[in-house]
Amino acid sequence: MGNDKEIARNMKNGENSVKLKYVKLGYHYLISNAKYLFLLPLIIALGHLSLEDIVQLFQHFDLGLVSGTLVCTALTVCLITLYFSWRPRDVYLVDFACFKPKPALMCSRETFMRQTVQASAFSDDLIGFQQKIIERSGYGQKTYVPQAALEDLPMATMGKAREEVEMVVFGAIDELLAKTKVNLKDIGILVVNCSLFNPTPSLSAMVVNRYKLRGNILSYSLGGMGCSAGIISVDLAKRLLQDQRNSYALVVSTESMTLNWYGGTNKSMLITNCLFRLGAAAVLLTNKSSERRHSKYQLMHTLRTHKGADDKSYRCVMQQEDNNGEVGVKLSKDLLTVAGDAIKTNITMLGPLVLPVSEQILFLANLVGRKVLRMKIKQYVPDFKLAFEHICIHAGGRAVLDEIEKNLNLTKWHVEPSRMTLYRFGNTSSSSLWYELAYTEAKGRVQRGDRVWQMAFGSGFKCNSAVWKAIRSVNPAKEKNPWTDEIDEFPITVPDVQPVLAN
Repeated sequence: MGNDKEIARNMKNGENSVKLKYVKLGYHYLISNAKYLFLLPLIIALGHLSLEDIVQLFQHFDLGLVSGTLVCTALTVCLITLYFSWRPRDVYLVDFACFKPKPALMCSRETFMRQTVQASAFSDDLIGFQQKIIERSGYGQKTYVPQAALEDLPMATMGKAREEVEMVVFGAIDELLAKTKVNLKDIGILVVNCSLFNPTPSLSAMVVNRYKLRGNILSYSLGGMGCSAGIISVDLAKRLLQDQRNSYALVVSTESMTLNWYGGTNKSMLITNCLFRLGAAAVLLTNKSSERRHSKYQLMHTLRTHKGADDKSYRCVMQQEDNNGEVGVKLSKDLLTVAGDAIKTNITMLGPLVLPVSEQILFLANLVGRKVLRMKIKQYVPDFKLAFEHICIHAGGRAVLDEIEKNLNLTKWHVEPSRMTLYRFGNTSSSSLWYELAYTEAKGRVQRGDRVWQMAFGSGFKCNSAVWKAIRSVNPAKEKNPWTDEIDEFPITVPDVQPVLAN
């Protein structure tokens, strides 16, 4: 009996909690939009005024023609000023650059396995497991790894990790600065993301020191945020640009491998050894309207989805010790399921922002039929090909790309940039989206007005999207990017294989 009362009390508290939640949401919405609500009566009143009403108003206040004109002009200027001061500033992508390592850092599948055997005393079973992973990963023979991973006796140190990050980050930034000719003192915002390597001083401080950026720069180092951190960095830079007039934001995305080699025997933690590769990207954003004609893209939307409240999602990609105390990143068997759920939530929220009305009506009708009318019909998947000309999906792994291609009914052409990036450069974590966009540009596919969808997912578990609109056509003959010298070799047909799952 006592338990029944306690359950009833908990249910009542839960109902009150839900009510309070919505009251808080309503309050937050009201306060956040107060400025628009205050203007609403004025807008409604002005909308109902005819020319005769305005003339009578002037006569009532005994305003002459000149005085009336001045009042109207002042009111118009005031309204225009309010509009532009409250309106979110447009954010433009001036240009971006992806680091291409030297040929000496190339790592074929055979080289990877040789170095794997030298680095740790793996059993034949574990060596065979990694051999299968690397053979079925969709990787080619020209991906890159740090110098430390190619040494006769691989040994990870903090110094070598710094050298790795400095090489890729400074390389990408140097190329970006050469492209844009931006004055370093005009850069007011710096965001650097690297998930697993977070030294002191920070990576953003490293960039400030190298390029002698100004003392009042807003700098941020984002760590532990996984492969989707590149879009998180863009979103953060966008929000900061809303508050800083006529400024530039430098966004740098990378990952470090040197200190994150796993030498233990847990198969689910050995997978990351096989998948991650060397790379970095630097992106220059601005809110200066004068830079629009010099920029490549306009940022239309950023949308972030976080599933970390769910324990299974939170733990599906986790850095931890194994039973023997060896640190590594463990990938759960639930990864594909968790990723699929996060992606579904993200695109459901993105749909109303980008899909044509016709697709939204079909989706809504299908939803009503299934949920309200209880009709046994297949769930309708909106055609995102109608919303975007180009799609860049994080090249995190072959199995995920296969699932997304199938579930969103994408064509081979739409997934080509992701597959070819996975084949040529491997999983470069948060920078992979930019190698994919560089591939699309190198193919001469980006035309003025084209819409680009970048979607990334990673630990947390998170799925994030960015939507861009091309301001101008990109001429590959005038562009330099990591694909320039070899783009004619692609696309390459990669044989279909079944992914390997850890036991």
